[in-house]
Amino acid sequence: MTMPAAGKAAASFMDAMRGMPLVLALCVMNGALIGFAYYQSHAFNSERRINIGLMTGIQSDAQKLLSQCIVPGGAR
Repeated sequence: MTMPAAGKAAASFMDAMRGMPLVLALCVMNGALIGFAYYQSHAFNSERRINIGLMTGIQSDAQKLLSQCIVPGGAR
């Protein structure tokens, strides 16, 4: 698509949106919803990554502690 054709497409889109402001508002709201969903999922994934790191650290510490409690040779 060449620049004049792209300019014509953008101009015709803006002309159509001037005639239908509700459609423009819905487009803006859909963009905002997509942006919010992206932000929310990014925040959730970063929080989850931190929690998984903490749980893995706790499990490895517990494993180290339990490995020191085993009596070698099966003596009681």
